[in-house]
Amino acid sequence: MNIGFENRVAIVTGAGEGIGRDYALDLAKRGAKVVVNDIGRDPDGKSTAEKVVEEIISSGGRAAANLDSVATMAGGRKIIETALDHFGKLDILINNAGILRDRTFMKMTEKEWDDVIAVHLKGAFCVTQPAVTVMKDNQYGRIVFTASSSGMYGAFGQSNYGAAKMGVIGLMNSLKLETAKYNIKVNTVAPNASTAMTQGVFPEDVIRRIKPEFNTPLVTFLCSAENMESGMIFTMSAGWFARSAMVSGKGVCIGDTQRKITAEEVKDQFDRIKSLDNALPYDSAGEIYSLGRPLTGR
Repeated sequence: MNIGFENRVAIVTGAGEGIGRDYALDLAKRGAKVVVNDIGRDPDGKSTAEKVVEEIISSGGRAAANLDSVATMAGGRKIIETALDHFGKLDILINNAGILRDRTFMKMTEKEWDDVIAVHLKGAFCVTQPAVTVMKDNQYGRIVFTASSSGMYGAFGQSNYGAAKMGVIGLMNSLKLETAKYNIKVNTVAPNASTAMTQGVFPEDVIRRIKPEFNTPLVTFLCSAENMESGMIFTMSAGWFARSAMVSGKGVCIGDTQRKITAEEVKDQFDRIKSLDNALPYDSAGEIYSLGRPLTGR
C-alpha cells in the first residue's frame, strides 16, 4: 500500500533548495499540503521558498511559502501560523533549516558560534514548541529533527555545527517522552548530501553519489501515519540507511556505595569501564539511573 498524505499539512524548514526542497516535493506529490519555509534568495533575488511553492502548484499540489527565520520565537510562531492560516491545521514538521560557518576551534569567532547555534539548535526549539502546541490539541503529530554525523562522530573545523547538532539530539530525547501520550512521534535523521550548504566540502566523485533525493524516502516514512517509532536517530547517505544510537557498556561497579572509591581502583578496572562489549541503548536517563543507583543486570 502506498504511503499517502491526503488531508495532512506539513511544514519543511530550509526547503528552498537541497534536501529540504526534495522533502517538500515528495510530501506534496503524495497529497500533503506543504508550507515551504526558507529565507534564501536565488542569484536574481527571488525567494527560493516561493520558487518551490510554484513548482508544487504547477504539478497540481498545494503549498504556501514562508520567509521567516527559524532563529527567533516570533519567526517560529509565524511559520506555524502560515500553516494554520492557509490550511487550518498542522500534522508534520521537518526541522531542516541549517547553515555552516566552518572554522577551526581556535580561530572560531563568537558570531560564527552563535549564528550556527541559533539556526540549528535554537531554531529547532523556536519552531517545534508552537508546533507541538497545535499537535497536542489534535492528538497527532510527526516531527523530524536534523542532526549530523559531524556531531555524532566529529568533523574537523565543525565544533559549532557538531555541538548544535548534538544539542538537537538531546532535545529530541526529552521531547519524545513529553509528547508520547499525544501520539506525536519524534525522530532525528543525520543525512549526508551535496547541497549548496556543503558546496566545496566534498570531492566531485563523492558528490555524484550523495544526491539530496537519496535521503528523502526515510524522512517521508517517518512523517507518515504508518511510522510508530519515536526517539530514534537514523544516519543516511547515497541510499544507505541505518539506525544510530547512544549506547552504554555493561561497565563495572566499584565499592559498595558506602565507602570511598579511589582513582587507582578506576585505573585497575579501566579496560572494563571503557569496553562497549554487549553495549545497549536506553530509552531514557531513568533507565540508566534510578534513585542515583545504576541499574544492573542489563
